[in-house]
Amino acid sequence: MSYAVRKPRLGVLALGRSTFDTEFAAKVHAQAVNTLSAMDADLVGGKEILYDAAALEAALPAIEAADVDALLIIQVTFTDAESTVAAALKLGKPVIMWSWAEARTGGRLLLNSFCGVNLASHALSRHGKSIIHVHKDASDSEAAAEIFHAAQAASVLNQLKGQKFLLIGEHPDGFDACNFDPNDLFRLFGMTTDHIDILDFIEETKAQPDSVADAPYARRAAQFPNLGELDHDATIKTCKIYARMRDKAAEQGYLGMTVRCWPHFFTHYGAAACGAMAMMNEDGVPCGCEGDLYGVLTALLLTRLQNSGAFNTDLVDVDVKDDTVVFWHCGQAPIDMADPEGPIRGTIHSNRKLPLLSEFCLKPGRFTLARISQGKGKLRLLIGGGEMISRPLAFSGTAGVARMDIPAGQFMKNLITEGMEHHSGIVYGDCREQLKMIAEMIGLEVVDLTKA
Repeated sequence: MSYAVRKPRLGVLALGRSTFDTEFAAKVHAQAVNTLSAMDADLVGGKEILYDAAALEAALPAIEAADVDALLIIQVTFTDAESTVAAALKLGKPVIMWSWAEARTGGRLLLNSFCGVNLASHALSRHGKSIIHVHKDASDSEAAAEIFHAAQAASVLNQLKGQKFLLIGEHPDGFDACNFDPNDLFRLFGMTTDHIDILDFIEETKAQPDSVADAPYARRAAQFPNLGELDHDATIKTCKIYARMRDKAAEQGYLGMTVRCWPHFFTHYGAAACGAMAMMNEDGVPCGCEGDLYGVLTALLLTRLQNSGAFNTDLVDVDVKDDTVVFWHCGQAPIDMADPEGPIRGTIHSNRKLPLLSEFCLKPGRFTLARISQGKGKLRLLIGGGEMISRPLAFSGTAGVARMDIPAGQFMKNLITEGMEHHSGIVYGDCREQLKMIAEMIGLEVVDLTKA
């Protein structure tokens, strides 16, 4: 499976002032360069300490030409803020600044690195720009990890700019959780949307030859041992939905889609869209139901950060005594989230009794929960963490039993208090720090629903 993830690309400027200890500065700078070299990122610049405005001016064109995701300023020694502000405003990218502690010798300040960052962060704040600040020694591998997380966050945001989603239909009446503001989407993420009427999309799907279903049917037949037991005609129809979604994404460059799945696909076409969305999720083009664009956007962020499939899911059960919760949706989780120890099969929609849906338990493991939320009347990023555990399938479709990082009852209280939507995104691994950095870069408040 491919999730269209590329290496982060960082422009690097190492700033210093020759009135400090230049010999020691060179040694520390060399350590910092060596630490950065361990990151799985493309680095542009940073090999030399820039001691004056002319050197900075000469270094910027290469960084500009590389279309970097973010600017990393290594604050080797104290400098005034002029060079930092000039570079940050010229590039217009998120800014990461790296400083380190000073040995308290009772003598001269050799570098005064942190004070330079302090001065620059204030100056940038007056231009409406915040920074991601890393304060760790030049040889500390944890510094590289923090910088890499920030670079990942910036890279994801940079890759979304100028891109678009497809809305197939509208969200159902009464599902206010699924509406969105296109102005906010563009202001924060640089993304736009196209729209097609649900019935027009169904007609496009019908007009395709049945042969477009051959490859997706074969794909599912190899994964679902019971596929031949399901209604063949309806299963072919789901595969044709997928083929139309796939082709639209490829032709128009859509990064994600949201679908008015019910009742139209059942009543006007005779098949479920869930299985088609599952395959799109596996292709790295997140899809979600009920017209929930911010749910799909959340899944896209998670997919790009973790380079793995994300699940746009409902929280459907909370057992306070067992201290567990259940994440579920009809059958659209990507198959790489399936527990290999349990059955993986195709199934029918639990209410409409038509195929094709996926059915499996989610595999055990650490996961991150997130939601771009409009709860409490403002746009925020809600996050959380937990552990999927090994349990029998709780409900038909794709579902997982989880223990959150705080007691289930407190988690339930938190999400209700914060007004979280009924959909949230989950992905395996822990990417909360990267999510927080994304939120900081675009000015979103973050609420951790599982913070003790």
